[in-house]
Amino acid sequence: MATRLEPGTALHLNPECADRPGDDPIFRLNAEARARAAQGESIVNATLGALMEDDGTLAVLPEVFAALERVPPGQAAGYAPIAGPAGFLDAVIADTYGDSPLAAQSIAVATPGGSGALQLGLVDFLRPGEAVLTTSFFWGPYRTLAEHTGRRVETFEMFGSDGRLDVGALARALDAQLGRQGRALVLLNTPCHNPTGYSLDDAEWQAVRDVLERAAERGPVTLLLDLAYARFGATGGPDWVACVAPLAGRVLLLVAWTASKAFAQYGARVGALIATTPDAGERQRIANALGYACRGTWSNCNHLGMLAVTELLSDPGCRARVDRQRERLRQLLGERVEAFVNAAAGAGLHHPRYEGGFFVTVFTADGSATAARMRELGVYVVPVNGAVRVALCSTPAAHVPRLVDALAESVVA
Repeated sequence: MATRLEPGTALHLNPECADRPGDDPIFRLNAEARARAAQGESIVNATLGALMEDDGTLAVLPEVFAALERVPPGQAAGYAPIAGPAGFLDAVIADTYGDSPLAAQSIAVATPGGSGALQLGLVDFLRPGEAVLTTSFFWGPYRTLAEHTGRRVETFEMFGSDGRLDVGALARALDAQLGRQGRALVLLNTPCHNPTGYSLDDAEWQAVRDVLERAAERGPVTLLLDLAYARFGATGGPDWVACVAPLAGRVLLLVAWTASKAFAQYGARVGALIATTPDAGERQRIANALGYACRGTWSNCNHLGMLAVTELLSDPGCRARVDRQRERLRQLLGERVEAFVNAAAGAGLHHPRYEGGFFVTVFTADGSATAARMRELGVYVVPVNGAVRVALCSTPAAHVPRLVDALAESVVA
């Protein structure tokens, strides 16, 4: 939490850093919920974005740990290349784009998780003082990352009156941002948006693409896709690669890739930022700039984790085994999603279209008041502006009725 300085206090910190909160509010709520449970209270903890088994233990993929054990110690202990091992980078690009022509138009650098990828996107594609544009509902650390690097967050209204993505609001905000900055960085988290669980459909992707293409006629536009939860989207959803492919050459494409959710390895901090453009000279300039930023920020990343993930992505047998193990977790999450959607409909709760992913939001006039009342009932969710975020990833299906009852009792009309 933020501390208040007493008058006359000697200030050794940079004054801009002196009144910053010391902990993430989500982790703080999670700690409170766990402490109450440890004292014997019956608690439903729907705060933290980590996939948990029904017994409350962290869900893991055994094949990932087998891959970690197979890495030779002498190799794992050595420094990784600044930009990441070539095999890892190639595997991440292939995992992202498959056989799309976009793969041959891409470079990548290793980052400490998806957060590191987002940080590079902010620093290298916005000047200090400029703003990234994202949806009105967004993962709170976007703002932390932006402010810490001297950038800002601007938003457009995420949903229209029909409950779908408000593409008109995006177009207006993008037009205004280009007018102020002369450039734009648009950050979209889809599929399985955090915190709403929303995923764009084909029609919305087409509309977004049209907006970005028109905007790119006015100035440089970069689209940064946060794919943190993509492996847990609904089956049969739109092919986002095919949707964005026509933008290449008009809009710079960036992808924040992470092993945290896809491989249930939140602590390994293995990620990458992919940049895609058909201009070979521009790709090289971007690769140089990103490598420089890596050296000046974290130097290099977790060598053990990257080597293991390379095998998991590149070896057909390993990949098949980890895919089967992940499918069990997808089904576990799917049961919770189905239970929630059915119960929420019966309780009259309002939430965005939700087909998969770790989170859903329930709309309420006062997110803080709703979350506070739910804590009195022993149910923990995360307040956001105009809603509360519910982490079904950590909520067993058997606890969903109690969760929905608490929501129904606590939502502010």
